[in-house]
Amino acid sequence: MLKTLIVDDEPLARKGLRIRLYELNNIDIVGEANNGQAAIDFVLENDVDLVFIDIQMPGITGIEAVEQLLNKAENLPHFIFVTAFDEYALKAFEMHAIDYLLKPVDEDRLAEAVEKVTQRIAEQQKAQQTNKLVALVSQLSGQEAEVIYESLANQEDISLKTYSDILPIKDSGEVSRVPVNSILWIDAAGDYMCVHTENDGTHILRKTMKQLEEILDPKIFVRSHRSSIVNINFIQKFCSQLNGEYYLVMKNGKELKVSRSYKDKVKQLVTV
Repeated sequence: MLKTLIVDDEPLARKGLRIRLYELNNIDIVGEANNGQAAIDFVLENDVDLVFIDIQMPGITGIEAVEQLLNKAENLPHFIFVTAFDEYALKAFEMHAIDYLLKPVDEDRLAEAVEKVTQRIAEQQKAQQTNKLVALVSQLSGQEAEVIYESLANQEDISLKTYSDILPIKDSGEVSRVPVNSILWIDAAGDYMCVHTENDGTHILRKTMKQLEEILDPKIFVRSHRSSIVNINFIQKFCSQLNGEYYLVMKNGKELKVSRSYKDKVKQLVTV
Protein backbone atom coordinates (compact mmCIF):
# COMPACT_ATOMS: atom_id res chain seq x y z
CA MET A 1 0.00 0.00 0.00
CA LEU A 2 1.29 3.43 -0.97
CA LYS A 3 0.87 5.93 1.86
CA THR A 4 -0.46 8.89 -0.07
CA LEU A 5 -0.88 12.63 0.56
CA ILE A 6 -3.21 14.79 -1.55
CA VAL A 7 -2.28 18.49 -1.81
CA ASP A 8 -4.62 21.02 -3.45
CA ASP A 9 -6.09 24.34 -2.31
CA GLU A 10 -9.48 23.45 -3.86
CA PRO A 11 -11.63 21.10 -1.67
CA LEU A 12 -13.56 19.78 -4.67
CA ALA A 13 -10.32 18.91 -6.48
CA ARG A 14 -9.07 16.99 -3.43
CA LYS A 15 -12.39 15.16 -3.13
CA GLY A 16 -12.46 14.23 -6.83
CA LEU A 17 -8.91 12.86 -6.71
CA ARG A 18 -9.63 10.99 -3.47
CA ILE A 19 -12.65 9.28 -5.04
CA ARG A 20 -10.60 8.15 -8.04
CA LEU A 21 -7.76 6.93 -5.84
CA TYR A 22 -10.15 4.86 -3.69
CA GLU A 23 -10.78 2.74 -6.79
CA LEU A 24 -7.12 1.68 -6.86
CA ASN A 25 -6.27 -1.22 -4.55
CA ASN A 26 -2.79 -0.12 -3.55
CA ILE A 27 -3.48 3.44 -2.30
CA ASP A 28 -3.77 4.37 1.38
CA ILE A 29 -4.66 8.07 1.71
CA VAL A 30 -2.97 9.16 4.94
CA GLY A 31 -3.62 12.90 4.69
CA GLU A 32 -4.65 15.99 2.80
CA ALA A 33 -3.19 19.49 2.69
CA ASN A 34 -4.63 22.69 1.25
CA ASN A 35 -1.37 24.59 0.72
CA GLY A 36 2.35 24.08 0.09
CA GLN A 37 3.52 24.78 3.64
CA ALA A 38 1.05 22.27 5.09
CA ALA A 39 2.34 19.72 2.59
CA ILE A 40 5.95 20.34 3.66
CA ASP A 41 5.07 19.98 7.34
CA PHE A 42 3.11 16.77 6.75
CA VAL A 43 5.87 15.09 4.74
CA LEU A 44 8.53 16.02 7.30
CA GLU A 45 6.46 14.68 10.19
CA ASN A 46 4.93 11.54 8.63
CA ASP A 47 5.84 8.46 6.64
CA VAL A 48 4.66 9.19 3.09
CA ASP A 49 5.33 7.21 -0.10
CA LEU A 50 3.48 9.31 -2.66
CA VAL A 51 2.31 12.92 -2.95
CA PHE A 52 -0.22 14.22 -5.48
CA ILE A 53 0.38 17.94 -5.48
CA ASP A 54 -1.22 20.88 -7.31
CA ILE A 55 1.16 23.51 -8.71
CA GLN A 56 -0.70 26.80 -8.49
CA MET A 57 -1.67 27.41 -4.86
CA PRO A 58 -1.70 30.56 -2.70
CA GLY A 59 1.56 31.19 -0.87
CA ILE A 60 4.03 28.40 -1.55
CA THR A 61 3.38 26.76 -4.93
CA GLY A 62 3.56 23.03 -5.46
CA ILE A 63 6.91 23.31 -7.22
CA GLU A 64 8.34 25.49 -4.42
CA ALA A 65 7.10 23.00 -1.83
CA VAL A 66 8.84 20.12 -3.61
CA GLU A 67 12.03 22.17 -3.98
CA GLN A 68 12.07 22.82 -0.22
CA LEU A 69 11.49 19.14 0.53
CA LEU A 70 14.35 18.16 -1.77
CA ASN A 71 16.63 20.19 0.51
CA LYS A 72 15.08 19.19 3.84
CA ALA A 73 13.79 15.62 3.75
CA GLU A 74 16.07 12.58 3.92
CA ASN A 75 13.60 9.96 2.71
CA LEU A 76 11.64 11.72 0.02
CA PRO A 77 8.28 10.45 -1.21
CA HIS A 78 7.53 10.24 -4.91
CA PHE A 79 5.74 13.23 -6.43
CA ILE A 80 3.02 13.42 -9.07
CA PHE A 81 2.01 16.93 -10.09
CA VAL A 82 -1.67 17.52 -10.78
CA THR A 83 -2.55 20.82 -12.45
CA ALA A 84 -4.83 22.53 -14.94
CA PHE A 85 -1.84 23.97 -16.80
CA ASP A 86 0.72 22.16 -18.95
CA GLU A 87 3.47 24.81 -19.07
CA TYR A 88 5.10 23.49 -15.88
CA ALA A 89 5.67 19.98 -17.17
CA LEU A 90 9.36 20.46 -18.03
CA LYS A 91 10.11 21.95 -14.62
CA ALA A 92 8.27 19.11 -12.91
CA PHE A 93 10.30 16.42 -14.65
CA GLU A 94 13.52 18.33 -13.97
CA MET A 95 12.63 17.80 -10.31
CA HIS A 96 12.36 14.05 -10.96
CA ALA A 97 8.58 13.93 -10.63
CA ILE A 98 7.15 10.52 -11.45
CA ASP A 99 4.38 11.98 -13.62
CA TYR A 100 2.45 15.11 -14.55
CA LEU A 101 -1.36 14.89 -14.74
CA LEU A 102 -3.69 17.47 -16.19
CA LYS A 103 -7.06 18.28 -14.60
CA PRO A 104 -9.61 16.84 -14.90
CA VAL A 105 -7.63 13.70 -14.16
CA ASP A 106 -8.27 10.79 -16.50
CA GLU A 107 -8.76 7.52 -14.61
CA ASP A 108 -6.52 5.51 -16.93
CA ARG A 109 -3.73 8.09 -16.72
CA LEU A 110 -4.07 8.12 -12.95
CA ALA A 111 -3.73 4.33 -12.76
CA GLU A 112 -0.75 4.49 -15.12
CA ALA A 113 0.96 7.10 -12.93
CA VAL A 114 0.43 5.06 -9.77
CA GLU A 115 1.83 1.98 -11.53
CA LYS A 116 4.96 3.97 -12.35
CA VAL A 117 5.40 4.73 -8.66
CA THR A 118 4.90 1.07 -7.74
CA GLN A 119 7.53 -0.02 -10.25
CA ARG A 120 9.97 2.68 -9.13
CA ILE A 121 9.65 1.66 -5.47
CA ALA A 122 10.10 -2.00 -6.39
CA GLU A 123 13.29 -1.13 -8.30
CA GLN A 124 14.62 0.91 -5.38
CA GLN A 125 13.89 -1.88 -2.90
CA LYS A 126 15.58 -4.41 -5.17
CA ALA A 127 18.63 -2.17 -5.48
CA GLN A 128 18.79 -1.70 -1.70
CA GLN A 129 18.53 -5.45 -1.12
CA THR A 130 21.21 -6.09 -3.72
CA ASN A 131 23.55 -3.55 -2.09
CA LYS A 132 23.04 -5.17 1.33
CA LEU A 133 23.64 -8.61 -0.16
CA VAL A 134 26.81 -7.51 -1.92
CA ALA A 135 28.14 -5.85 1.25
CA LEU A 136 27.45 -8.99 3.26
CA VAL A 137 28.98 -11.35 0.68
CA SER A 138 32.02 -9.07 0.38
CA GLN A 139 32.46 -9.07 4.15
CA LEU A 140 32.13 -12.85 4.44
CA SER A 141 34.08 -13.86 1.36
CA GLY A 142 36.70 -11.13 1.06
CA GLN A 143 35.76 -10.57 -2.58
CA GLU A 144 35.72 -7.06 -4.00
CA ALA A 145 32.21 -5.59 -4.26
CA GLU A 146 32.79 -4.78 -7.93
CA VAL A 147 33.54 -8.45 -8.65
CA ILE A 148 30.32 -9.52 -6.91
CA TYR A 149 28.24 -6.97 -8.84
CA GLU A 150 29.77 -8.28 -12.08
CA SER A 151 28.91 -11.86 -11.10
CA LEU A 152 25.33 -10.85 -10.39
CA ALA A 153 25.08 -9.04 -13.72
CA ASN A 154 26.34 -12.15 -15.51
CA GLN A 155 23.98 -14.36 -13.48
CA GLU A 156 26.92 -16.31 -12.08
CA ASP A 157 26.86 -18.24 -8.82
CA ILE A 158 28.35 -16.48 -5.79
CA SER A 159 30.04 -18.68 -3.21
CA LEU A 160 30.45 -17.67 0.43
CA LYS A 161 33.92 -18.98 1.01
CA THR A 162 35.07 -19.33 4.61
CA TYR A 163 38.64 -19.49 5.83
CA SER A 164 40.06 -21.72 8.56
CA ASP A 165 41.63 -20.31 11.72
CA ILE A 166 44.18 -23.13 11.67
CA LEU A 167 46.82 -24.04 9.09
CA PRO A 168 47.83 -27.73 9.54
CA ILE A 169 51.49 -28.41 8.67
CA LYS A 170 52.89 -31.93 8.37
CA ASP A 171 56.50 -32.44 9.42
CA SER A 172 58.29 -35.76 10.09
CA GLY A 173 55.09 -37.68 10.73
CA GLU A 174 53.64 -34.97 12.96
CA VAL A 175 51.01 -32.36 12.26
CA SER A 176 51.41 -28.90 13.75
CA ARG A 177 48.23 -26.86 14.03
CA VAL A 178 49.45 -23.33 13.39
CA PRO A 179 47.03 -20.51 14.29
CA VAL A 180 46.56 -18.46 11.15
CA ASN A 181 46.52 -15.19 13.08
CA SER A 182 50.06 -15.94 14.35
CA ILE A 183 51.55 -16.13 10.83
CA LEU A 184 53.76 -13.11 10.09
CA TRP A 185 54.55 -13.88 6.46
CA ILE A 186 55.15 -16.80 4.12
CA ASP A 187 57.86 -17.02 1.49
CA ALA A 188 58.81 -19.59 -1.10
CA ALA A 189 61.89 -21.77 -0.93
CA GLY A 190 61.93 -23.97 -3.99
CA ASP A 191 59.04 -26.43 -3.82
CA TYR A 192 58.34 -25.52 -0.20
CA MET A 193 56.85 -22.62 1.73
CA CYS A 194 58.46 -21.15 4.83
CA VAL A 195 55.70 -20.15 7.25
CA HIS A 196 57.12 -17.57 9.68
CA THR A 197 55.09 -17.29 12.89
CA GLU A 198 55.00 -14.90 15.80
CA ASN A 199 55.68 -17.36 18.62
CA ASP A 200 57.08 -20.68 17.42
CA GLY A 201 59.52 -19.92 14.63
CA THR A 202 59.35 -21.12 11.05
CA HIS A 203 57.47 -24.12 9.69
CA ILE A 204 58.09 -25.79 6.34
CA LEU A 205 55.01 -26.49 4.23
CA ARG A 206 54.73 -28.26 0.88
CA LYS A 207 52.19 -26.15 -0.99
CA THR A 208 52.17 -23.62 -3.79
CA MET A 209 51.51 -19.89 -3.49
CA LYS A 210 48.28 -20.35 -5.40
CA GLN A 211 47.08 -23.01 -2.95
CA LEU A 212 47.90 -20.77 0.01
CA GLU A 213 46.03 -17.84 -1.52
CA GLU A 214 42.93 -20.04 -1.70
CA ILE A 215 43.32 -21.07 1.95
CA LEU A 216 44.10 -17.72 3.55
CA ASP A 217 41.67 -14.84 4.02
CA PRO A 218 42.49 -12.18 1.37
CA LYS A 219 41.34 -9.43 3.73
CA ILE A 220 44.28 -10.32 6.01
CA PHE A 221 46.89 -11.99 3.80
CA VAL A 222 48.13 -10.10 0.76
CA ARG A 223 50.54 -11.17 -1.94
CA SER A 224 53.46 -8.74 -1.76
CA HIS A 225 55.78 -10.53 -4.18
CA ARG A 226 55.58 -13.52 -6.50
CA SER A 227 57.31 -15.49 -3.75
CA SER A 228 55.76 -14.02 -0.56
CA ILE A 229 52.45 -13.48 1.23
CA VAL A 230 52.20 -11.10 4.19
CA ASN A 231 49.81 -10.79 7.14
CA ILE A 232 48.80 -7.11 7.08
CA ASN A 233 48.24 -7.12 10.85
CA PHE A 234 52.01 -7.45 11.35
CA ILE A 235 53.06 -4.73 8.91
CA GLN A 236 54.69 -1.77 10.66
CA LYS A 237 55.50 0.41 7.64
CA PHE A 238 55.03 0.58 3.88
CA CYS A 239 58.11 2.30 2.41
CA SER A 240 59.42 3.45 -0.95
CA GLN A 241 63.00 3.98 -2.10
CA LEU A 242 64.50 6.58 -4.41
CA ASN A 243 65.01 3.94 -7.10
CA GLY A 244 61.24 3.33 -7.21
CA GLU A 245 61.29 0.06 -5.31
CA TYR A 246 59.03 -0.67 -2.34
CA TYR A 247 59.40 -2.68 0.83
CA LEU A 248 57.59 -3.50 4.06
CA VAL A 249 58.91 -3.24 7.59
CA MET A 250 57.32 -5.88 9.79
CA LYS A 251 56.67 -5.35 13.50
CA ASN A 252 59.62 -7.61 14.32
CA GLY A 253 61.92 -5.42 12.21
CA LYS A 254 62.12 -7.74 9.21
CA GLU A 255 62.15 -5.98 5.82
CA LEU A 256 60.28 -7.60 2.93
CA LYS A 257 60.45 -6.54 -0.70
CA VAL A 258 57.24 -5.51 -2.48
CA SER A 259 57.21 -6.00 -6.24
CA ARG A 260 55.69 -3.27 -8.39
CA SER A 261 52.94 -5.54 -9.68
CA TYR A 262 51.62 -6.03 -6.14
CA LYS A 263 52.36 -2.64 -4.55
CA ASP A 264 48.95 -1.06 -5.24
CA LYS A 265 47.06 -3.94 -3.61
CA VAL A 266 49.39 -3.96 -0.61
CA LYS A 267 49.15 -0.20 -0.20
CA GLN A 268 45.37 -0.32 -0.42
CA LEU A 269 45.05 -2.90 2.37
CA VAL A 270 47.70 -1.30 4.58
CA THR A 271 46.15 2.18 4.41
CA VAL A 272 42.53 1.12 5.08
